[in-house]
Amino acid sequence: MKQTYFKPKLTPYLLMLVFAVAAAGSRATTYPVPVAGDYVLHDFHFRSGESLPEVRMHYVTLGTPRRDAQGLVRNAVLILHGTTGSSVQFLQPMFAGELFGSGQPLDAARYYLVIPDNLGHGESSKPSDGLHARFPKYGYIDMVEAQYRLLTEGLQVNHLRLVMGTSMGGMHSWLWGEIHPEFMDALMPLASLPTQISGRNRVWRRVIIDAIRDSPDWQNGDYRTQPSGMRVALEMLYFMGSNPVLRMHEAPNLARTDETLDHYVTTAMTKLDANDVMYAIAASRDYDPGPGLEKITAPLLAVNSADDLINPPELGVLGHEIKRVKHGEAIVIPTSDQTVGHGSHTKAVLWKQYLARLLKDTERN
Repeated sequence: MKQTYFKPKLTPYLLMLVFAVAAAGSRATTYPVPVAGDYVLHDFHFRSGESLPEVRMHYVTLGTPRRDAQGLVRNAVLILHGTTGSSVQFLQPMFAGELFGSGQPLDAARYYLVIPDNLGHGESSKPSDGLHARFPKYGYIDMVEAQYRLLTEGLQVNHLRLVMGTSMGGMHSWLWGEIHPEFMDALMPLASLPTQISGRNRVWRRVIIDAIRDSPDWQNGDYRTQPSGMRVALEMLYFMGSNPVLRMHEAPNLARTDETLDHYVTTAMTKLDANDVMYAIAASRDYDPGPGLEKITAPLLAVNSADDLINPPELGVLGHEIKRVKHGEAIVIPTSDQTVGHGSHTKAVLWKQYLARLLKDTERN
């Protein structure tokens, strides 16, 4: 199969990564500058029956892969971002500054960290590149397949020390454990549940999808300016992303609340595209790891936070379903003045001790 690489270059995107590293290094142990690159997947077939001759997968890496005597890569860690996110979110001080430095749990001198922009996100192929609403309707299984091909074809990684992810990336981690059960030593999904999207979790997603798709100015995806429904979509993302206590602290009165929300929406409008957002939210339609949880053989540690509006612990799903995972464990971080709702998944200080324990417990002798 033909393979295509694009050499890393100092784009504005890569400059952001360099600045993020510098910011993290100013307050924590430094780590290597990320190396950015692109790999093209040729003749990519989607589960919808659609296909594209080329799918670009953007990624950043830190560290160097190391192989054992049998040629298996033993130190690769796949880190997967959430819906509408990108690899950039993991290069913030709250994540990289707590994990990637010398002596930290994911020390880049020891591990080979692979952080892709997932299909439909960031610098990877997505609707806003030009196809708009004619872009294939991708799902989570397509996204995992793109990740797998990036690793095996593009980066020549044939084994993973760990698969971890946040939110959507956490859901992808569950799927990785079922689809490629022998490919990794351990799994750590954060801010996710091993069950089909339903109930309130489906409702808020439908609100976003309908707000964009039903906008009179959406024009079947060929709008020239962001459709009016994009504002509702972003307001819903803002609503679900934090906890009530933090929101009240940020916006203690009516005027400040309106100001804060308007600022968030205005800023997000310049960074996100409506088609990209709609596709990313809709992609969860094929997520349903529930029937196959017994297929997961690698040790799995699921970490959620008690103040997560998207994955509330009172549903009882995580505690019930983790019993079906052969080597599964679940932890729910109690609500505190340090948790930030769903976004606690990227605040590594809250859970890095559990990551360190998982790596220690699954270390090869």
